[in-house]
Amino acid sequence: MSAFVVRESLSDADRQAGFAVRREVFVVEQGVPEDLEYDAYDATAVHVLAVRRADGAALGTGRLLYGADAAGKTGGAEGVGSLGRLAVAGPARGLGVGAALVRAIEDAARARGLTAVDLHAQTRATGFYERLGYEAYGEEFQDAGIPHLAMRRRL
Repeated sequence: MSAFVVRESLSDADRQAGFAVRREVFVVEQGVPEDLEYDAYDATAVHVLAVRRADGAALGTGRLLYGADAAGKTGGAEGVGSLGRLAVAGPARGLGVGAALVRAIEDAARARGLTAVDLHAQTRATGFYERLGYEAYGEEFQDAGIPHLAMRRRL
């Protein structure tokens, strides 16, 4: 049995716990401006949260955009969702939390009838996503001053 569980974040408390992980990883560790980290999509996205079984502490989070919300991130491709804001707290890295979050987001995408998932990966994380079946496409670009590549996986 795994030391953590991943679930869709349906409660306000779950979402706030996920936002705290995002703040720790993106704002504090990586220096992303807080006003760029949180956006209007947070209100309509499907959020997932990884929590430690022993005490319920938040270990990681991610979100799925779909439908019209995903169109700007996926080039308007029909049936393609957008995985984003994937963050794992420092002490939980290397435990499989990130991969479990990606698979949970893919499951959420399938449940909504999507056939693929796109993401914008920090270039230093592309190997992680490649191991999960994602393929890079297009040119490298900057997001919040960090180099990224677009990647996609068919479901």
